[in-house]
Amino acid sequence: MCPHFAERITPQRLRRFVAGLTGLAMAGLVVSASAATLCVKPNGNGCSSTIGAAVSAAAAGDVIQVWPGVYKEQVIITKSLSLMSMSPHGAIVDATNLANGIWVDGISAAPKAGVANVVISGLTVRNANFEGILLTNASNVTLVGNQVMDNDRSLDSASGTCPGLPAFETSEGGDCGEGIHLMAADHSTIVRNEVEHNSGGILVSDETGVNGHNLISENFVHDNVFDCGITLASHPPAALTGAKVSFGVWYNTIAHNTSERNGTQTPGAGVGIFAPSPGTTDTGNVVIDNDIRDNGATGVAMHNHAAPPLAPPVNLNDNVIVGNRFSGNGPDNPGAPTAGPTGINVFSAGLITGTVISQNTFDKEAIDVAFSAPSGQLNVQFNDFSAGIGVDNMGAGSVDATENWWHCPGGPNHANCATVQGAGVWYTPWLTQPFEDEGPDGMHGHD
Repeated sequence: MCPHFAERITPQRLRRFVAGLTGLAMAGLVVSASAATLCVKPNGNGCSSTIGAAVSAAAAGDVIQVWPGVYKEQVIITKSLSLMSMSPHGAIVDATNLANGIWVDGISAAPKAGVANVVISGLTVRNANFEGILLTNASNVTLVGNQVMDNDRSLDSASGTCPGLPAFETSEGGDCGEGIHLMAADHSTIVRNEVEHNSGGILVSDETGVNGHNLISENFVHDNVFDCGITLASHPPAALTGAKVSFGVWYNTIAHNTSERNGTQTPGAGVGIFAPSPGTTDTGNVVIDNDIRDNGATGVAMHNHAAPPLAPPVNLNDNVIVGNRFSGNGPDNPGAPTAGPTGINVFSAGLITGTVISQNTFDKEAIDVAFSAPSGQLNVQFNDFSAGIGVDNMGAGSVDATENWWHCPGGPNHANCATVQGAGVWYTPWLTQPFEDEGPDGMHGHD
């Protein structure tokens, strides 16, 4: 088991980490004669008194150091710079009655070509009407060691609407964009942030451009009760793009995170991979070595609701779910139902191929892996199943479930073993001990 976030990221370690980043940024000034260091303090005192003023004054590549205090503003960034708290979480952006806490805005950046090379580190961002931190049309952005909490304040949970949300956010009305939102972002790193008590946690989507090659790692995403913890979602394109087909969510990595107690009021998964409508694409993503537990819906949910012959086709293929730990999650939602609490649910109204589920462990789930598709194959190997239903195949597709540990040496459907539900599941040979336990010859045992 990976250590809990609180064990990995103590306040002392976070201070050292942020100080190291600041030192690296300062060292970088030696080789960049044009860069400068600006400062922000609540009372000014030789510095800017607002973060926005410092951002306006900064040139590309500058470092802005923010002293502890509460800054009641929305910060909009349209240039390359580093925004760093001098004390982890001591600099607080309070966006009460404002749209966002921090917006890395590549939509407005002339000539509408995006913004790149931004670092945001060690801040607390809270109380925004919509996202705490929003990235749009942004490349090579690093969010590290931030606390993003109590945002999405405009959400009307009773009606599932978000009044005032910008038109370019085509499918976020039910969650106000969540705590951190990457829209048309690429090669960005979201690491060691705590994302809590927003509508949802971290959202990766494609309304204004392709979203891909991002790393979401070592974040503690918890108690975002109206949506999923971490979501990769392909959405209809925004009108401002002129596009007719979704741009796509590609090759993102979700690694070493803890996602827990999300979606407990409006059902939400620990991790969601969604290509829900014609022409949407969510492919080649990797969900690896995460702790996913006690979420209101499935641990990992993969959904496509667009049945052929609707055109253009959906691409929800070639995703990998490997080495995760699942415990105590809920059933999937009525649009992709499972018969009980479920670790992983892969639901597709059309063909699905290339999905690999491997080396995961399951506990306190009624169903470990559920699959529903009219065709295609799911590859499920080297997992350690719990004592419930190991694999439930609810559709006409097939499941290669060979080489799994079924909770006892006897294999599926034996006494005290996990079971198989549905036809089209291949499970011989199986492991005779848990995958992580090696046999005397150094190999994993199987029949």
